[in-house]
Amino acid sequence: MKLKIQLYILSLWLLFALLFVNKIQIPICFDNCQFIGLNELLLQNVIPIICIIFIVAGFWFYYRFKYIIKGAKSLPEKIEEIENINWEHLTFLVTYVIPLLSFDLDFNLSEDRNGLMFFLVLIVIGMIYVKTNMFYNNPTLAILGYHIYKTKTFNKGNIVIISRDVIQEQDWVEHKLISDNIYFAIKSKKNGIKRA
Repeated sequence: MKLKIQLYILSLWLLFALLFVNKIQIPICFDNCQFIGLNELLLQNVIPIICIIFIVAGFWFYYRFKYIIKGAKSLPEKIEEIENINWEHLTFLVTYVIPLLSFDLDFNLSEDRNGLMFFLVLIVIGMIYVKTNMFYNNPTLAILGYHIYKTKTFNKGNIVIISRDVIQEQDWVEHKLISDNIYFAIKSKKNGIKRA
């Protein structure tokens, strides 16, 4: 459950980066300038500061994810059937990230309860994302070079695998369980020696 929540936050990394660029306010002055004060500067940039916190957390969660998937893998298994579902990254982006960014453009997040509503929507979407086990639909992982496949193997049956390798039918893979029927996989030779 913890990993799913972390991957959800990582999936919103692009949203937080774009929101940061959109909302950052840096006072610029060319003549007779005075510093507005640290408190005023922080108050003008509450949303960007929250975005920075989530961006840094996303980086941390990504490195934790890399550490988790580096552990021991299974014995090699042959891919009997495979379907590339990389398009699901785009579905997540279009369904969640772009509308949430538009939410900010249409409503000023710093006014009244708009910021609270924005973060409540993020929490509700996150709950759905985690409960439905769709954490692998992650545009950030797609940007970082990961692929998603629905596959069938002899021992595991129908599973979803996340891999940095391009995997095809008849390839041999070693995999590690992430959650339920979702695995991280790398290509392997039939005898179990990893390819370089």
